[in-house]
Amino acid sequence: MRRIVVAIFVLITVFPGCRKSDFLLEEKTESFRDDGSGTGTVTWTKNNEYILEGLVFVNDGQVLTIEPGTVVRFRSGQAENASALIVARGGKIIAEGTQEEPIIFTSENDDLQGSVAKDERGLWGGLIILGNAPLNVSGGEARVEGIPYFEQRGIFGGGDEDDNSGVLRYVSIRHGGTNIGEGNEINGLTLGGVGNKTEIDFVEVISNEDDGVEIFGGTVNLKHMVVAGCGDDAFDYDLGWSGNGQFWLGIENDFVGDNLIEAGGGTNPVIGFPHSLPTIYNATLIGNGLTGNGSLAVFERFAGGVIANSVMMNDANGILLEVTDGANDSFSQWKNGKLDIRNNLFFDVGSAENSSPFKLSGVYSSEMENEWAAYFSAAQNETGNPGIDPESGYFVPEQKITGSLSEYPESWFQRVDFKGAFGEDNWIEGWTLLAE
Repeated sequence: MRRIVVAIFVLITVFPGCRKSDFLLEEKTESFRDDGSGTGTVTWTKNNEYILEGLVFVNDGQVLTIEPGTVVRFRSGQAENASALIVARGGKIIAEGTQEEPIIFTSENDDLQGSVAKDERGLWGGLIILGNAPLNVSGGEARVEGIPYFEQRGIFGGGDEDDNSGVLRYVSIRHGGTNIGEGNEINGLTLGGVGNKTEIDFVEVISNEDDGVEIFGGTVNLKHMVVAGCGDDAFDYDLGWSGNGQFWLGIENDFVGDNLIEAGGGTNPVIGFPHSLPTIYNATLIGNGLTGNGSLAVFERFAGGVIANSVMMNDANGILLEVTDGANDSFSQWKNGKLDIRNNLFFDVGSAENSSPFKLSGVYSSEMENEWAAYFSAAQNETGNPGIDPESGYFVPEQKITGSLSEYPESWFQRVDFKGAFGEDNWIEGWTLLAE
């Protein structure tokens, strides 16, 4: 790793009777460009400035620790000059911020005081974490999008469900999504084959040009996630992701963004094992309007999963299931009990012509369409005003949204008595750009 270090001396305070030299602290601006050696096992501290140029890796066996309050900035650049931080298989990132001192990944032009508009996208790449957990592709390994084909550190996947790639806690990822080729941008947070011993909790992705969070297989769990103002999907999973999610906030701007959740199964074959069957509870998903793009959730290519105890609103298309042959598609996953949308609250979804938020895509019969639409009520979903005003920027409802709730399936989930991402605690305050 080539490093350019510029020392800057900052005088902070001088008290009577004390020498100036007693209160001189050294701050450094460290610029990184990877020569193949990676970051090394190192700690980045909040009193230093970090600027990353190009694709910077945490190599196999290395551990990158980032202290609370640290800001990591990335140089701009397109295609082969894109900047991103990639944790390779066998590497670890320990980025544990706090609510008072989050860790921020952002553009080199962002002074955190308004020099970059909140909705500006595509200024750098993104954060990519790769692991050894299972995928449903032939051979069990894949190459992550956004990385040159010759780069062997971009391979992910394996057989270890309990793989550990480290910790992300109180981390804000801002203004990413550099275009690396025609129609190919880097996601804000990419998780490829990441295992369930990795801890991801309180993470924001805001104003990314492509997807906010993309999960390629693996078993990783994600709690307290914020995705806002991204150019494509908020959350996107495929290749056999089978982890858990709880307390997700996904928000799209008017006419910006596609699906709040885009769920895919396999690629070759579509029915590859493990299947994409995550369990997601307590999401709040806010679409881009009744005349906007995309859907609350789209299930395709044999994807399944559970969405329960959630709030979904302000969207034209609702929940879409793909039908191909009725046997190897997401409609068949529902029929086989592998896909369930239950005990959720919907508001301002769809149109008067098709009042059910449950719809089909592809080739299907009227009987199939009516059967899926009727499941909306059979699964104890409801419609009603959740008391959330997205225009105000305050996403906690006027009062807790209670009613019929699904049981939580395992100990990882926090047992709560409300639908949606918020009860009475506005947990996005203090550390997200969205809440500023």
